[in-house]
Amino acid sequence: MTRIIIKPRLLAGISQATIAILAWPALAQAQTADAEPEQGGDIIVTGSRIARPQIDFPNPITAITATQIQESGRTNITDLLTQTPALVGSQTSNTNAGSNAAIGTSGLNLLNLRNLGPQRTLVLVDGRRHVASLPGTAAVDINTIPVDLIERVDVLTGGASAIYGADGVTGVVNFVTKKDFEGILARGQMGISERGDAGNRFFSITAGKNFADGRGNFTLNYEYDRDERLQAYQRKRNLTQNRTTFQNNPDDPDDDPNIPDNVPLKDVRFYDSSRAGGIDVDFDGVPDYRWDGSPWDGGRFVPPFYQQGGDGTPRSDYIGDLLPDIERHNVNALFRYEVTDGIDFFVQGKYVKTKTFTISQPTFDFYSLIQPDNPYLPANLRQIALDNANNPDIEMAGVLLNRDNFDLGTRGEDVDRETIRSVVGFEGDISSHARFEISYVYGQTKVKNRQIGNRYNDRFYAAVDAVDEGQFLTGTPNGNIVCRSNLDPTALPFQPLASPGINNFGSFTPGPNSGCVPLNPFGEGSPSQQAIDWVTLTSIARDKLTQHVVSGSVSGDLGGLFSLPGGDVGYAIGAEYRREGSKSTPDPADTAGFTFNNVLLPSKGHYDVWEIFGEINVPLLKDRPFAEELSFGGAVRYSDYSTVGSTWTWKVDGVYAPIRDVRFRATYAEAVRAPNISELFDPANQTFLFIDDPCDVNNVNNGASTRRANCAALLTAAGADPNTFRDPNSASIPGVQTGNPDLTEETAKTTTAGIVLQPRFLPGLTASVDWYNIKLKSAITTVTAQRLADLCVDQATIDNQFCANITRQVGGANAGGITGFTLLPQNVANFHTRGVDFTVNYQFAVGEADRIALNLVGGYLDKLTFIGSPGADPSNDRNVAQSVNGGPAPKWLLNFDATWKHGPLTVNYGFNYFGKTLRFLRSTTTGDDDYVEKKYFHLKSKQEHEIQLSYDINERFNVYFGVNNLFDQKPDFAEDFLPISGVGRYFYAGAKVKLTDIF
Repeated sequence: MTRIIIKPRLLAGISQATIAILAWPALAQAQTADAEPEQGGDIIVTGSRIARPQIDFPNPITAITATQIQESGRTNITDLLTQTPALVGSQTSNTNAGSNAAIGTSGLNLLNLRNLGPQRTLVLVDGRRHVASLPGTAAVDINTIPVDLIERVDVLTGGASAIYGADGVTGVVNFVTKKDFEGILARGQMGISERGDAGNRFFSITAGKNFADGRGNFTLNYEYDRDERLQAYQRKRNLTQNRTTFQNNPDDPDDDPNIPDNVPLKDVRFYDSSRAGGIDVDFDGVPDYRWDGSPWDGGRFVPPFYQQGGDGTPRSDYIGDLLPDIERHNVNALFRYEVTDGIDFFVQGKYVKTKTFTISQPTFDFYSLIQPDNPYLPANLRQIALDNANNPDIEMAGVLLNRDNFDLGTRGEDVDRETIRSVVGFEGDISSHARFEISYVYGQTKVKNRQIGNRYNDRFYAAVDAVDEGQFLTGTPNGNIVCRSNLDPTALPFQPLASPGINNFGSFTPGPNSGCVPLNPFGEGSPSQQAIDWVTLTSIARDKLTQHVVSGSVSGDLGGLFSLPGGDVGYAIGAEYRREGSKSTPDPADTAGFTFNNVLLPSKGHYDVWEIFGEINVPLLKDRPFAEELSFGGAVRYSDYSTVGSTWTWKVDGVYAPIRDVRFRATYAEAVRAPNISELFDPANQTFLFIDDPCDVNNVNNGASTRRANCAALLTAAGADPNTFRDPNSASIPGVQTGNPDLTEETAKTTTAGIVLQPRFLPGLTASVDWYNIKLKSAITTVTAQRLADLCVDQATIDNQFCANITRQVGGANAGGITGFTLLPQNVANFHTRGVDFTVNYQFAVGEADRIALNLVGGYLDKLTFIGSPGADPSNDRNVAQSVNGGPAPKWLLNFDATWKHGPLTVNYGFNYFGKTLRFLRSTTTGDDDYVEKKYFHLKSKQEHEIQLSYDINERFNVYFGVNNLFDQKPDFAEDFLPISGVGRYFYAGAKVKLTDIF
C-alpha cells in the first residue's frame, strides 16, 4: 500500500552513423591500451548483418563513443544516454528511488526509446540479446553493462525487428564492446556534490593479452561503482516549510472561472493524520485531538484532504529518497582463439552483483478503533470514548486513531541482483565471399528483495488493543499493560473501520504465549522497541529470470557469381531459437495477506520462439554521373511463438548520393512485439494506488467534453449528486493488477528519411537531418489507475472497457466514491510519434598544435499521441513533462559540445538543453483555462553546462577534473528531478593509467 504525494554532454562525435566515420573503429582491428583502433573498411553496423561501409547504411544511428562516455564524467551511462533526443524519457536512478519506485524496481536504469516504453526498447550487447533485469519483462538494467568495456553505444530508430526480432518495434540500443584488448588500462574516479553528498566512487581495470602469435586473445575486466544515497531532506527545498506543491485553491470552492483552480502552496500536510497520531472522537474522519489529548490544529483546509500548517503530517515526509544507494561489482572475461585459418572460437562471460538500498514511505493507519479501557488513551478522552457507545450517530464505544508510523521504521527496499551471462560460438570465413557465425547465449538474473519496514497487520492491531491486566481481570488496575488477546484468546482485534485493516488473521496464535507486546500509538517514539520488533518484519521476495538464445547466420556477397555496376550484392540469412522464463516468489507472509504489503501471489511463465530471417543489400550504381551511389535493401523475419503463433516483420531501405557531398537515405519497416511474460501470465495481485477522482466537482471540467455527462450518469446510478460530489478518498485505493493470456502481438510501422551533407569545400564538416514517423497499433497497454478513471469518463459514453474495471460505492455516506479497480493489459492502444533528429559536426585544426571539434546534436518532437481505445480522443503528450510512458517529451532538445585539444591538455565544454514542458497533461487542463495561472503551465527549461579538463602527464598517465551542472540549476519549484536532477553542482576527478603490454 502506498500513500501518494500528490548530461553530461554528448561530446564531439555524437552523430549519425554516417557522420561518425572518423570516430568509428573497424571491429576487426586489435585494440591497445594506448591507442585508438584504426579505421577499417566494411564493418557490421547495428541494424544489419551485412558488412558494408558505415557511410552506406540507410538507418539513422546516433553513436556515443567510449571517449565521450569518459569525458562526460558519468559512471552511470543512462544519465548520459538521456541527453540524446531518442532516449530522453528513460528511467534513471532518480526515477526508481524513494516513493517513485514501484515494487522491485529500486535502482534500475531502463532505456525508453522515443518515449514509447522500455518494453518496446530492445537492448543488445554486441548485436546479441541480454537477459532482462525486471521480472516478466525484457527490460535490461543498464547498470549490468561495464562502462569502461564499452567501445560505443549505437541508438537506432526503427527497422530493427526484421534483424533482431521482437521488442525492437521502436528501435535498438546496441552496446558494442572492446575486442582483442592488449595491455592494461586502469581508471579511478571520485565525485561529490557541492553540498557534500551524493558521492560516487568508481574503479575499473581491464587487462588483455594476445597469445599464439596473435591467433588468440584473453581479456579480463573488473569494474566497481558506488553511488551514495541522497535523501529528500538533504535539500532545503524539500523541508516542510519550503516544499511547494500544487493544490486545489482554498479560495475557489465554487470553481469561479476568474480564480485559478490550483495554486502553489508551501507547508502542505495531510489533514487527517499525523506522525504522532490524530484522534477522531466524532467518527467524521478528521482528528479532533492530538495524541496527548490537546485540541487538534487543523491549519488552513486545502481541498480535498490537505491542510496548510497545523498538526497534519507534511507531504514532504513521504518523498523518501531522491537517489538510491547502488553498489555494483562487474566482472567480464572475453576469450578468442583462431582454431584454424579463418575460423575463430569465442567465449564471453559476465558476473554482475548489484546491491540497491532506498527508503520510501512508512506504514499508516486510518480509523483504528481504540477501546475506552486502553490505558494509553489520554485520560481526558476516556469518557468521550465510553459515551460514543450511546451516541446514535456512532453506536460504538471508543475513538478512532489516524497515524503515520514513521517510528515503526520507514519502508524501503534492500535489493540484491545477480546477473550472469555467457556467450560461446564460432565465426569465420566459408570463402572469400561468405562468413558464418553460430552462437549460444545463456543469461540469468536472480533477485533477492528485502522489503524493510513491512508490518504484520493482525499483530499491529492486537498490540494496539492494550489493557491494564489488573483492571481487565479484577477491576483493579495494577499498572501491568498487556495485549487483550494475551488474556482472552477469543478477543481478536475488533477493527470494523480500520484501513488497511486485517486482510487475513493468522500470523500468531492469541493467548498467553502469543508473544504479543503492547504498543503505545500515542506520540511519535512512544512504541517500545520490543513492540516494534513484534509487529514488523522484513519481507523477502525472490525472482529468477532466464534466457537461452541459439542463433546461426551466413552473410557475405554474391561477387563470386556476378556484380552490379554499384558493386557486389550483399546478403545474410539465418535462424534463431530463443526461450525466456521468469519466476517470482513473494514472501509467504505477503502471499497470505498478513502484512501491510500488497497481497502478492507467486507467478511463473515462459515462452519460446523459432525464427528464420534474411537480408539483402543491392548496390545498383556507384561513381556514376549524378549517381555517386544508388542502392536499396530489405530484410524479412518469420517468427513462430509458443504464445501468439506466427508473425512476419520486414523492412525496405535505400541510399542515393547524386554527388559525394550529398546523400539521401530512407527506410520503411513493419515490426511486431509479442506480449511479455508479465503481460500474459501475471496472477491477480493486490495493489494500492491513489486516484484523484475525475468526477469530483473540482475535476469534472478538466477532461474531455464528454466527462461531465459521463460522470453524471455514473454518480446518479451510485446514488450521489454529481453537482456536489467530493472525492471521499484521502489514501490509496485497493485494486487488482493481473495478466491477460488473450493478448496478441502489437504492430508498428516506421518510416525514416534523411539527408547527410559532407561538403568538399569545407573539410571536417558533416551534417545530417533525419525524419522519423512511428505508428504503433493494437498496442499492449496497462493504464495506471488514475488514467483508467480518467479514460472511463473521457470516452464517448460510459459503455467502454475502462468503466468496466472501475468500481464505485452505491449508496451510503461515501456514495459514488471509487472503491476498487482492475488493471490488466489489453491490445487497445495506439501510439504515434513523429519528429526530426539533426547533427552538425565540425573538426578543424588551429595552427600546428591545436585542434577544435564542435558538435551539435538535436531533436524536434512534432507529435506524440496516445489513443487509449478505438474511437477515443487522442492524448497529446508532445512537450509534456511526464508522458503516458513516464518520461519527459520536450519539443526541442539540444546538445552542444566544444572540445579544444592543445598538446597534452584537452578542454571540453558541454551544454544540454531542452525547452519548457507542460507541467500538466493536456487532458487535465483541456476546457479549464483557469486550472492554474498561465505562468505555471510550463516547467522551466533545462540548461545544464558542464566542463572537463584533462591532462596527459605522459603517454601512460592521465588526470582529469570536471564539473557537471556548472551553474547549479535546480529542479522546478514543485518538482523533484524535472527538468534536471536535484543533486545540483557536481565535482569529480579521476586518473587513468595505461600500459601497452602486461609482460
